[in-house]
Order: sequence, then structure tokens, then C-alpha cells
Amino acid sequence: MNRQWLYAKQPQGKIAPDTFQWTETAIPAPREGEALVRTRMLSLDPANRAWMMGKTYRDALEPGQVMSGFAIGEVVESKSGGLKAGDIVEGDWGWQDYAAMPARRLTKRTIKAPFELLIGPLSITGLTAYFGLLNIGQPKPGDTVLVSAAAGAVGTMAGQIAKLAGCRVIGTAGGQDKCDWLVRDLGFDAAVDYKAGGVYRALKAVCPNGIDVYFDNTGGPVLDAALSLMNLRGRIVCCGNVSQYDVEKPAPGPVAVPGLVVTKRLRLEGFVVMDFFDQRAEAEAKLARWVEEGKIKAIVDIVDGLDKAPQALIGLFEGRNKGKMAIRI
Repeated sequence: MNRQWLYAKQPQGKIAPDTFQWTETAIPAPREGEALVRTRMLSLDPANRAWMMGKTYRDALEPGQVMSGFAIGEVVESKSGGLKAGDIVEGDWGWQDYAAMPARRLTKRTIKAPFELLIGPLSITGLTAYFGLLNIGQPKPGDTVLVSAAAGAVGTMAGQIAKLAGCRVIGTAGGQDKCDWLVRDLGFDAAVDYKAGGVYRALKAVCPNGIDVYFDNTGGPVLDAALSLMNLRGRIVCCGNVSQYDVEKPAPGPVAVPGLVVTKRLRLEGFVVMDFFDQRAEAEAKLARWVEEGKIKAIVDIVDGLDKAPQALIGLFEGRNKGKMAIRI
């Protein structure tokens, strides 16, 4: 049987166990041009929640659909000339054991690495940090780089890449334990606990010369504070808005943004990682080399069992994880 989690209903406020529904159905048979894929690891991401809120860079989730999610799997049977049984592929086929997918929607992985690395640091997560920081943020040696949600999947990677670029790196995270961990284990120069309050004052204290690049995963109060501390011609990488995803009513944006952007000549640029997939092979090779050489620590928080996926996603929004959160099946 094919075990699945369905998206049962739109949450009113925070996601809860009844947002999802467990079901079992027959394993699908691939049609011409498709491959039957068995899931090995499932990625859990803030975007899972954003897809419930409406159309983004993809269509919104509809109740009754298999819960969407990025996954790594193994081809069991192929009716496509480009794939064969045993190939390792990635794609968005959701929270289920098996999926019959059009081959054009699958990416064959050729880098030899454990699934724990292929699900995040050497794939979408790592690429998001890489392209967002280097292509959008364009850091220079000596720049001060601020990363919000720095203990999360993308944040841990973005901060370490910024250090490799010769920058002074500051992170924000929820709780002093995570802040200490960022400095002690990942090499951040300083970290601020946004839950302690007084974010602007705390950031000003650790960024006395201002901020040149802000890698924004959260929006909200950290973005408000960072805008006031940005240096002339600073760059703000708009990667995510996680502070506004799992809430009953998203907060309004800061009214001072237009004036600050003009007077400081700031550049705010959003992106989706697929924008840069023409450069993917080179980026993945660099990330793999940095991980192999120990220049980047690949932090993956693994939960075993497809049945644990809803509670694990709830835990992600409660800040229980460090680094990439993934389900091993």
C-alpha cells in the first residue's frame, strides 16, 4: 500500500494535527513518460505552510490533495528513456511512500552523497542560501552580513557561506542556546535572541558599523530593525517571511520602508531558487567540496517515519530544529 498524508483543511491560525489526514491507497502504476518513485527522504520547510495560504510561485494547496513537499527517492520502475530503476531523483511529489511522476518533473541526482545531504545542504536548501547570498546579496570581504532564522535550514548555510566570503556574520535566532550554538559551532561572529525583545538595540550593539547585506528569512520585527541599520547601498535578500506564515493574522508591513529605501539607496530583491538553475551544477559542486573539506557543516535534523511528518512540521514552526529538518522513510 501507498501511505499518504492529505492536506485536510486550511488551518485557522497555526497548523495542527487535524490539518492533515492519514490514508492508504494502492501503489500507482507509471504511464508512458513517467517513473514510479519510492520516497527515501522528505523535506520539511516553512514553504509547506505558505502553500496553504494562497498562490505563491506555485498553485495553492487544496483540501483533499496529497500534502505537497520536496523529496528524494529511488526509481522503482520507469517508462521514460531518461530514467531507469535504481536512479536517485528529486522532485515535489509530496508526503507519500510512492508516486508516479512525469520524468520531466524529476531531477536525476549524480552527486554521490548520503540522502541526508542530498535532501538539503547539497540541494534546494543549500542552493537557496548560495544563490541568495552570492548572486543577490553580492557580499564583499569585510562586509557585515545579518542572517535571520540563522539556526534554520537556509540560515545555517547562508551564514557559513558569508564567512567563506570574508564577511563579519551576525545571526538572529530564537533562544540563547541557539545563539550560543551559532557562534560556538558554526563560526558566526555574534548572534541575537529575537525572543528576548529589544531586537533593534541588540542588533545595533553587535553591528556598530551598520549592516551591508541582510539575508531575510523572516520578515517581521527583525526586518524592521535591519532596515534602520542598513548602510548606504545595502542589499536585502528577500528569501522568506516565516514570521508571518503560521499565524492567524499576518502583521502589516513597516510604513517606513519606502523612505528608508530611497534615502539609503537600498536594494530589496526577492528570488526563487529555480531562477538560477542554469548555474546549479557549478553551485552544487562547490557546496559538495566545501562540505567535504569541512569548510561548511551540514546540519540536518532527522525525524524517522512518515507518520511523524505533521508533528515534525509543527515542531519546525515552534523552533525545535537546528538546521535542515527532514523525514527519513
